[in-house]
Amino acid sequence: MSNEITRFPVLELERISKTFVQKPDLIIKIARKTGLGIPEQKVLALDDVSLDVYEGEVLGIVGESGCGKSTLGKIVSGLLSPDKGVIRYRGMGINEANSFVTRIACLGIQMIFQNPYSSLNPRMKIRDIIGEAAIVHGFTDKNKVDDYVDSLMIRCGLAPEYKNYYPHQFSGGQCQRIAIARALAVMPDVLICDEVVSALDVSVQAQILNLLTSLREESRLTSVFISHDLRVVEHMSNRIVTMYMGRIVEIAETGDLLKLPAHPYTCKLFEDAPSLNNRNVEFKSIEREIPSAFNPPSGCHFHLRCPKKMDICTQAVPKMISIEPGHKVRCHLFDLPS
Repeated sequence: MSNEITRFPVLELERISKTFVQKPDLIIKIARKTGLGIPEQKVLALDDVSLDVYEGEVLGIVGESGCGKSTLGKIVSGLLSPDKGVIRYRGMGINEANSFVTRIACLGIQMIFQNPYSSLNPRMKIRDIIGEAAIVHGFTDKNKVDDYVDSLMIRCGLAPEYKNYYPHQFSGGQCQRIAIARALAVMPDVLICDEVVSALDVSVQAQILNLLTSLREESRLTSVFISHDLRVVEHMSNRIVTMYMGRIVEIAETGDLLKLPAHPYTCKLFEDAPSLNNRNVEFKSIEREIPSAFNPPSGCHFHLRCPKKMDICTQAVPKMISIEPGHKVRCHLFDLPS
Protein backbone atom coordinates (compact mmCIF):
# COMPACT_ATOMS: atom_id res chain seq x y z
CA MET A 1 0.00 0.00 0.00
CA SER A 2 2.45 2.61 -1.19
CA ASN A 3 -0.11 5.25 -2.16
CA GLU A 4 0.63 8.54 -0.43
CA ILE A 5 -2.20 9.35 1.97
CA THR A 6 -3.03 13.01 2.49
CA ARG A 7 -5.10 14.59 5.25
CA PHE A 8 -7.42 16.02 2.61
CA PRO A 9 -10.85 14.38 2.89
CA VAL A 10 -12.15 13.26 -0.49
CA LEU A 11 -15.41 12.23 1.16
CA GLU A 12 -17.05 13.79 4.20
CA LEU A 13 -20.13 12.21 5.77
CA GLU A 14 -21.87 14.31 8.38
CA ARG A 15 -24.60 12.79 10.58
CA ILE A 16 -25.99 10.43 7.96
CA SER A 17 -29.16 8.50 8.83
CA LYS A 18 -31.24 6.12 6.73
CA THR A 19 -34.48 4.31 7.60
CA PHE A 20 -36.14 1.52 5.63
CA VAL A 21 -39.79 0.54 5.92
CA GLN A 22 -40.52 -3.17 5.66
CA LYS A 23 -42.92 -4.03 2.86
CA PRO A 24 -46.10 -5.57 4.33
CA ASP A 25 -46.95 -9.14 3.40
CA LEU A 26 -50.40 -10.21 2.20
CA ILE A 27 -51.73 -10.98 5.68
CA ILE A 28 -50.76 -7.56 7.03
CA LYS A 29 -52.29 -5.85 3.99
CA ILE A 30 -55.59 -7.69 4.56
CA ALA A 31 -55.50 -6.91 8.28
CA ARG A 32 -55.00 -3.21 7.61
CA LYS A 33 -57.90 -3.15 5.17
CA THR A 34 -60.16 -4.63 7.85
CA GLY A 35 -59.28 -1.76 10.14
CA LEU A 36 -56.60 -3.30 12.33
CA GLY A 37 -54.07 -0.64 13.20
CA ILE A 38 -50.88 -2.55 12.49
CA PRO A 39 -48.02 -0.02 12.47
CA GLU A 40 -45.27 0.06 9.87
CA GLN A 41 -42.12 -1.78 10.78
CA LYS A 42 -39.05 0.40 10.31
CA VAL A 43 -35.34 -0.32 10.41
CA LEU A 44 -32.86 2.44 11.19
CA ALA A 45 -30.08 1.13 8.93
CA LEU A 46 -27.73 4.07 9.56
CA ASP A 47 -27.87 6.13 12.73
CA ASP A 48 -26.01 9.45 12.85
CA VAL A 49 -22.93 8.28 10.93
CA SER A 50 -20.10 10.79 10.52
CA LEU A 51 -16.91 9.85 8.69
CA ASP A 52 -14.07 11.31 6.61
CA VAL A 53 -12.30 9.35 3.86
CA TYR A 54 -8.87 10.74 3.01
CA GLU A 55 -7.25 10.95 -0.39
CA GLY A 56 -5.15 7.91 -1.25
CA GLU A 57 -6.25 5.69 1.61
CA VAL A 58 -8.08 2.38 1.75
CA LEU A 59 -10.74 2.59 4.44
CA GLY A 60 -12.01 -0.80 5.58
CA ILE A 61 -15.51 -1.19 7.00
CA VAL A 62 -16.25 -4.30 9.05
CA GLY A 63 -19.15 -5.63 11.09
CA GLU A 64 -21.68 -8.44 11.19
CA SER A 65 -24.34 -8.84 8.51
CA GLY A 66 -27.03 -6.18 8.76
CA CYS A 67 -24.87 -3.58 10.50
CA GLY A 68 -25.28 -1.05 7.67
CA LYS A 69 -22.02 -1.50 5.75
CA SER A 70 -23.57 -1.94 2.30
CA THR A 71 -26.20 0.75 2.92
CA LEU A 72 -23.41 3.18 3.73
CA GLY A 73 -21.59 2.22 0.52
CA LYS A 74 -24.71 2.72 -1.59
CA ILE A 75 -25.38 6.13 -0.06
CA VAL A 76 -21.81 7.27 -0.70
CA SER A 77 -22.00 6.09 -4.33
CA GLY A 78 -25.36 7.81 -4.90
CA LEU A 79 -27.46 4.65 -5.27
CA LEU A 80 -29.44 5.57 -2.15
CA SER A 81 -30.30 8.95 -0.66
CA PRO A 82 -29.90 9.58 3.07
CA ASP A 83 -32.91 10.66 5.12
CA LYS A 84 -30.74 13.05 7.09
CA GLY A 85 -27.22 14.38 6.90
CA VAL A 86 -24.78 15.80 4.38
CA ILE A 87 -22.30 14.11 2.04
CA ARG A 88 -19.45 16.12 0.53
CA TYR A 89 -17.22 15.06 -2.34
CA ARG A 90 -14.07 17.19 -2.48
CA GLY A 91 -15.84 19.82 -0.41
CA MET A 92 -18.98 19.91 -2.58
CA GLY A 93 -22.32 18.78 -1.16
CA ILE A 94 -23.65 15.99 -3.37
CA ASN A 95 -27.09 15.58 -1.82
CA GLU A 96 -28.08 19.23 -2.01
CA ALA A 97 -30.04 19.21 -5.30
CA ASN A 98 -27.12 20.50 -7.39
CA SER A 99 -27.20 18.52 -10.64
CA PHE A 100 -23.72 19.63 -11.76
CA VAL A 101 -22.06 18.56 -8.50
CA THR A 102 -24.09 15.35 -8.44
CA ARG A 103 -22.91 14.46 -11.96
CA ILE A 104 -19.27 15.06 -11.01
CA ALA A 105 -19.65 12.92 -7.90
CA CYS A 106 -21.45 10.10 -9.73
CA LEU A 107 -18.52 9.82 -12.13
CA GLY A 108 -15.85 10.31 -9.48
CA ILE A 109 -17.29 7.69 -7.11
CA GLN A 110 -17.84 4.22 -8.56
CA MET A 111 -19.09 1.08 -6.84
CA ILE A 112 -18.12 -2.56 -7.43
CA PHE A 113 -20.66 -5.06 -6.15
CA GLN A 114 -20.53 -8.44 -4.43
CA ASN A 115 -22.16 -10.58 -7.12
CA PRO A 116 -20.40 -10.05 -10.46
CA TYR A 117 -23.10 -11.87 -12.44
CA SER A 118 -26.08 -9.89 -11.16
CA SER A 119 -24.25 -6.57 -11.55
CA LEU A 120 -23.69 -7.08 -15.31
CA ASN A 121 -26.46 -6.85 -17.91
CA PRO A 122 -26.70 -10.38 -19.39
CA ARG A 123 -28.01 -9.01 -22.71
CA MET A 124 -25.07 -6.68 -23.32
CA LYS A 125 -21.72 -7.54 -24.82
CA ILE A 126 -18.66 -6.79 -22.72
CA ARG A 127 -17.68 -4.07 -25.19
CA ASP A 128 -20.91 -2.21 -24.43
CA ILE A 129 -20.87 -2.88 -20.69
CA ILE A 130 -17.46 -1.26 -20.37
CA GLY A 131 -17.75 1.38 -23.09
CA GLU A 132 -21.31 2.69 -22.83
CA ALA A 133 -20.84 5.11 -19.92
CA ALA A 134 -17.50 6.28 -21.32
CA ILE A 135 -19.22 7.30 -24.57
CA VAL A 136 -22.18 8.96 -22.84
CA HIS A 137 -19.96 11.05 -20.57
CA GLY A 138 -17.39 11.99 -23.20
CA PHE A 139 -14.38 9.94 -22.14
CA THR A 140 -14.23 8.45 -25.64
CA ASP A 141 -16.36 8.42 -28.79
CA LYS A 142 -17.96 5.69 -30.87
CA ASN A 143 -15.08 5.65 -33.34
CA LYS A 144 -12.47 5.05 -30.64
CA VAL A 145 -14.44 2.99 -28.13
CA ASP A 146 -12.90 -0.33 -29.23
CA ASP A 147 -9.38 0.87 -28.45
CA TYR A 148 -10.62 2.39 -25.19
CA VAL A 149 -12.28 -0.87 -24.11
CA ASP A 150 -9.24 -2.91 -25.19
CA SER A 151 -6.92 -0.83 -22.99
CA LEU A 152 -9.22 -1.19 -19.97
CA MET A 153 -9.54 -4.94 -20.45
CA ILE A 154 -5.76 -5.31 -20.64
CA ARG A 155 -5.34 -3.25 -17.45
CA CYS A 156 -7.80 -5.55 -15.68
CA GLY A 157 -6.21 -8.78 -16.91
CA LEU A 158 -8.74 -9.61 -19.64
CA ALA A 159 -8.09 -10.56 -23.25
CA PRO A 160 -9.54 -7.88 -25.59
CA GLU A 161 -10.51 -10.47 -28.21
CA TYR A 162 -13.37 -11.52 -25.91
CA LYS A 163 -15.04 -8.11 -25.81
CA ASN A 164 -17.91 -9.28 -28.02
CA TYR A 165 -18.79 -12.10 -25.62
CA TYR A 166 -21.61 -11.98 -23.05
CA PRO A 167 -21.26 -12.17 -19.24
CA HIS A 168 -22.52 -15.76 -18.98
CA GLN A 169 -19.53 -16.88 -21.05
CA PHE A 170 -17.09 -15.80 -18.33
CA SER A 171 -16.18 -17.15 -14.90
CA GLY A 172 -17.03 -15.29 -11.70
CA GLY A 173 -13.53 -13.90 -11.37
CA GLN A 174 -13.52 -12.71 -14.98
CA CYS A 175 -16.92 -11.06 -14.50
CA GLN A 176 -15.59 -9.20 -11.48
CA ARG A 177 -12.67 -7.98 -13.61
CA ILE A 178 -15.23 -6.77 -16.16
CA ALA A 179 -17.09 -4.92 -13.40
CA ILE A 180 -13.83 -3.29 -12.31
CA ALA A 181 -13.06 -2.26 -15.91
CA ARG A 182 -16.55 -0.75 -16.21
CA ALA A 183 -15.97 1.27 -13.04
CA LEU A 184 -12.60 2.54 -14.30
CA ALA A 185 -14.08 3.56 -17.68
CA VAL A 186 -15.28 6.92 -16.31
CA MET A 187 -11.94 7.62 -14.57
CA PRO A 188 -13.10 7.73 -10.95
CA ASP A 189 -10.87 8.66 -8.05
CA VAL A 190 -12.92 6.77 -5.43
CA LEU A 191 -13.89 3.09 -5.57
CA ILE A 192 -16.50 1.62 -3.22
CA CYS A 193 -15.78 -2.12 -3.03
CA ASP A 194 -18.71 -3.97 -1.45
CA GLU A 195 -17.74 -7.55 -0.57
CA VAL A 196 -16.04 -7.79 -3.97
CA VAL A 197 -14.37 -11.16 -3.35
CA SER A 198 -16.82 -12.91 -1.02
CA ALA A 199 -18.69 -14.61 -3.90
CA LEU A 200 -15.48 -15.89 -5.52
CA ASP A 201 -13.40 -19.02 -5.04
CA VAL A 202 -10.52 -18.62 -2.61
CA SER A 203 -8.00 -19.15 -5.42
CA VAL A 204 -9.51 -16.23 -7.35
CA GLN A 205 -9.89 -13.88 -4.39
CA ALA A 206 -6.17 -13.17 -4.12
CA GLN A 207 -5.98 -12.35 -7.85
CA ILE A 208 -8.78 -9.77 -7.58
CA LEU A 209 -7.28 -8.23 -4.43
CA ASN A 210 -3.88 -7.96 -6.11
CA LEU A 211 -5.52 -6.36 -9.15
CA LEU A 212 -7.29 -3.77 -6.99
CA THR A 213 -4.05 -3.00 -5.18
CA SER A 214 -2.08 -2.50 -8.41
CA LEU A 215 -4.84 -0.36 -9.96
CA ARG A 216 -5.04 1.77 -6.83
CA GLU A 217 -1.30 2.42 -6.85
CA GLU A 218 -1.24 3.00 -10.60
CA SER A 219 -4.18 5.44 -10.66
CA ARG A 220 -3.84 6.91 -7.14
CA LEU A 221 -7.33 5.75 -6.22
CA THR A 222 -9.03 6.17 -2.87
CA SER A 223 -11.01 3.11 -1.77
CA VAL A 224 -13.71 2.18 0.71
CA PHE A 225 -13.39 -1.57 1.24
CA ILE A 226 -16.47 -3.22 2.75
CA SER A 227 -16.06 -6.81 3.93
CA HIS A 228 -17.01 -9.28 6.64
CA ASP A 229 -13.68 -11.07 6.12
CA LEU A 230 -11.29 -9.62 8.70
CA ARG A 231 -8.25 -11.15 6.99
CA VAL A 232 -9.06 -9.32 3.76
CA VAL A 233 -9.62 -6.01 5.53
CA GLU A 234 -6.39 -6.42 7.48
CA HIS A 235 -4.50 -6.99 4.23
CA MET A 236 -6.09 -4.18 2.21
CA SER A 237 -6.84 -1.28 4.57
CA ASN A 238 -4.95 1.65 6.06
CA ARG A 239 -7.76 2.42 8.51
CA ILE A 240 -10.66 0.31 9.77
CA VAL A 241 -14.17 1.33 10.79
CA THR A 242 -16.19 -1.03 12.98
CA MET A 243 -19.98 -0.81 12.66
CA TYR A 244 -22.71 -2.29 14.84
CA MET A 245 -26.45 -1.95 14.20
CA GLY A 246 -26.16 1.18 12.07
CA ARG A 247 -23.61 3.02 14.19
CA ILE A 248 -19.86 3.46 13.91
CA VAL A 249 -18.45 2.21 17.22
CA GLU A 250 -14.73 2.49 16.53
CA ILE A 251 -12.30 3.82 13.95
CA ALA A 252 -8.50 3.64 13.95
CA GLU A 253 -5.41 2.93 11.90
CA THR A 254 -5.32 -0.75 10.95
CA GLY A 255 -2.23 -1.55 12.99
CA ASP A 256 -3.56 0.24 16.07
CA LEU A 257 -6.97 -1.43 15.88
CA LEU A 258 -5.50 -4.91 15.49
CA LYS A 259 -2.97 -4.36 18.26
CA LEU A 260 -5.22 -2.64 20.80
CA PRO A 261 -8.95 -2.52 19.99
CA ALA A 262 -10.92 -0.42 22.46
CA HIS A 263 -14.64 -1.05 21.99
CA PRO A 264 -15.87 -4.34 23.52
CA TYR A 265 -17.55 -5.24 20.23
CA THR A 266 -14.34 -4.71 18.24
CA CYS A 267 -12.45 -6.75 20.84
CA LYS A 268 -14.92 -9.61 20.48
CA LEU A 269 -14.97 -9.32 16.70
CA PHE A 270 -11.20 -9.64 16.39
CA GLU A 271 -10.66 -11.98 19.34
CA ASP A 272 -9.32 -15.28 18.02
CA ALA A 273 -10.45 -14.36 14.50
CA PRO A 274 -8.28 -15.89 11.76
CA SER A 275 -5.65 -13.40 10.62
CA LEU A 276 -2.78 -13.33 8.18
CA ASN A 277 -0.49 -14.43 11.01
CA ASN A 278 -2.99 -16.78 12.65
CA ARG A 279 -4.79 -18.61 9.86
CA ASN A 280 -5.66 -21.85 11.62
CA VAL A 281 -7.54 -20.49 14.63
CA GLU A 282 -11.26 -21.18 14.54
CA PHE A 283 -13.42 -18.06 14.69
CA LYS A 284 -15.52 -17.82 17.86
CA SER A 285 -18.85 -16.09 17.37
CA ILE A 286 -20.02 -13.44 19.84
CA GLU A 287 -22.39 -14.70 22.51
CA ARG A 288 -26.12 -14.11 21.96
CA GLU A 289 -27.77 -13.16 18.71
CA ILE A 290 -27.91 -9.63 17.32
CA PRO A 291 -31.08 -7.92 18.63
CA SER A 292 -33.93 -7.30 16.21
CA ALA A 293 -33.33 -4.33 13.95
CA PHE A 294 -37.05 -3.55 14.21
CA ASN A 295 -36.72 -3.11 17.98
CA PRO A 296 -33.13 -2.14 18.79
CA PRO A 297 -32.02 -1.88 22.43
CA SER A 298 -32.00 1.51 24.11
CA GLY A 299 -28.74 3.25 24.91
CA CYS A 300 -25.75 1.43 23.48
CA HIS A 301 -27.07 -1.18 21.06
CA PHE A 302 -24.34 -3.61 22.11
CA HIS A 303 -25.19 -3.69 25.83
CA LEU A 304 -27.21 -6.93 25.60
CA ARG A 305 -24.09 -8.77 24.39
CA CYS A 306 -21.40 -6.75 26.14
CA PRO A 307 -19.26 -8.37 28.87
CA LYS A 308 -18.49 -4.92 30.34
CA LYS A 309 -22.04 -3.57 30.50
CA MET A 310 -22.81 -0.81 33.02
CA ASP A 311 -26.13 0.73 34.05
CA ILE A 312 -25.55 3.79 31.87
CA CYS A 313 -25.16 1.59 28.79
CA THR A 314 -28.86 0.70 28.87
CA GLN A 315 -29.96 4.33 29.12
CA ALA A 316 -27.73 6.69 27.13
CA VAL A 317 -26.22 6.54 23.66
CA PRO A 318 -22.44 6.92 24.03
CA LYS A 319 -20.63 9.70 22.19
CA MET A 320 -17.75 9.18 19.79
CA ILE A 321 -14.60 10.04 21.75
CA SER A 322 -10.98 10.40 20.65
CA ILE A 323 -8.79 8.24 22.89
CA GLU A 324 -5.57 8.54 20.86
CA PRO A 325 -4.60 10.52 17.75
CA GLY A 326 -6.60 8.95 14.92
CA HIS A 327 -8.35 6.49 17.26
CA LYS A 328 -12.01 7.12 18.14
CA VAL A 329 -14.46 4.93 20.03
CA ARG A 330 -18.15 5.13 20.95
CA CYS A 331 -18.29 3.55 24.42
CA HIS A 332 -19.22 4.65 27.95
CA LEU A 333 -16.06 3.01 29.28
CA PHE A 334 -14.17 5.98 27.86
CA ASP A 335 -16.55 8.87 28.55
CA LEU A 336 -16.94 8.39 32.30
CA PRO A 337 -15.23 10.90 34.62
CA SER A 338 -11.80 9.67 35.69
